[in-house]
Order: sequence, then C-alpha cells, then structure tokens
Amino acid sequence: MERVAAWLREKNPGLEGPIDPDEDLIEARLIDSMDFLEFIDLLEDLSGTSIDLQEVTIDDFRTLGRVQERFLTPAG
Repeated sequence: MERVAAWLREKNPGLEGPIDPDEDLIEARLIDSMDFLEFIDLLEDLSGTSIDLQEVTIDDFRTLGRVQERFLTPAG
C-alpha cells in the first residue's frame, strides 16, 4: 500500500499526514477522473493482474482499505 499512498501524495502535493484506510478517496478528491485510468494502471502493475472494468464498481476504488481488499490481497 506504500506505493498507492505515494502515488496519491504525488498527485496531491498538499496532502499531509497518513491517509486513513477508510477515507473516501473520491469524495476527498484525492482521485479524480483525469487520474483514474492511471490509478487503475498502478493497481494492475502492483497486483500483476488485469482489472476488468465491467466487473468492478466505483466503490471498489473508494477507500484504501477497499483497494487493498479488492485488488492487492491474494485470493484464497
């Protein structure tokens, strides 16, 4: 998750302190529509798998906790 947090800080230079795993990244405007595809690409790189956009919802990207659970935790 460090790389995800680092990416968010790079996109939001005024961001201070840790990002709460339950903070709504979209509502807080830490991810916007312009950066969304780049964010998905980062998650694909980190997980080593492709993300099928027809099998996910916006809520899968809403918090760091959900991103961790949905994309960065090995299944099984």
